[in-house]
Amino acid sequence: MLELIDLRRRFGDVVALDGVSFEVPPGRIVGFVGRNGAGKTTAMRISLGVLEADDGDVRWRGDAIDTAVRRRFGYMPEERGLYPKMRVLEQLIYLARLRGVDRIESLSLGNQQRVQLAAALVHEPELLVLDEPFSGLDPVGVDVLANVLQREAREDGVAVVFSSHQLELVERLCDEVVLIDRGQIAARGTIDALHASRDRNLWRVEVRGTDETWWDVVPGVTAARVDGDAVVLDLATSIDPQRLLDLARGAGDVVSFGAVRLTLAELFREVVS
Repeated sequence: MLELIDLRRRFGDVVALDGVSFEVPPGRIVGFVGRNGAGKTTAMRISLGVLEADDGDVRWRGDAIDTAVRRRFGYMPEERGLYPKMRVLEQLIYLARLRGVDRIESLSLGNQQRVQLAAALVHEPELLVLDEPFSGLDPVGVDVLANVLQREAREDGVAVVFSSHQLELVERLCDEVVLIDRGQIAARGTIDALHASRDRNLWRVEVRGTDETWWDVVPGVTAARVDGDAVVLDLATSIDPQRLLDLARGAGDVVSFGAVRLTLAELFREVVS
């Protein structure tokens, strides 16, 4: 298990990390999400020894991490870290010794990502730390990378942590999510646990043939969002959804009616706001 314990880091007057703690267990995929500048990359670089923390600790399997341990880690930085004049195979062999195709500079962004992923995997690591790994990939490339990460975790027991702004992918792939904001952990847990922690009684109703805010007559019902004929309503726990449906039928033709589960993107917006 990778453990980040109370990590703190400043850059001058800027507080990048302010007591960040979380774990990445073997065989699990952990999504590390947050706004730009929230501290994701700083935490990842400290985990790999690229940066030093001002305070706090990083441990692997309960022990301090040294150079020999870090050789068993795979890292994929957000920035391109490839040698642009070196052939792909030569580069992968070189990187493998440290811990197919044309020259690197002629590769597309997506193919550069594939090479960097190969570089992170070539030595069969026990931990994968990936910073925005899906950036620049087409849908097929996204599916290939997602399958690779799932195989590494499920079949080989690799601990995987990756950051991404593509929250629908995080929601689909990850066993757990860590949400960082302004250098602090704002929320963490499984997707289900995050939903439960911010549980709301949301219902989407689409009524055709009315422009009225027909739901206003019921105390304890507020509109979370309106999109044309459809509205998502936030109901107090005392409100019976069937009463809401009866009101909708009286207002016009009900096209659809059902409970709403917030997406991870919507949970993220709620947390950081």
